[in-house]
Amino acid sequence: MSHTFYIGMSYAMTGLIVTALIAWVWLDGRARMREIAQLEASGIRRRSRPAKSEAPSA
Repeated sequence: MSHTFYIGMSYAMTGLIVTALIAWVWLDGRARMREIAQLEASGIRRRSRPAKSEAPSA
């Protein structure tokens, strides 16, 4: 095994792993956004945001 082959394979594996991580984060983000949309559609709201009918308590 030559040094050039070893270095090339190292870069290829690193690129593959980084690409896989980016795809995983992107797909997981889409899944979380879908879950949030489903929760909001069912009437479940986040605590940090008051419901539209409620006045802010400030």
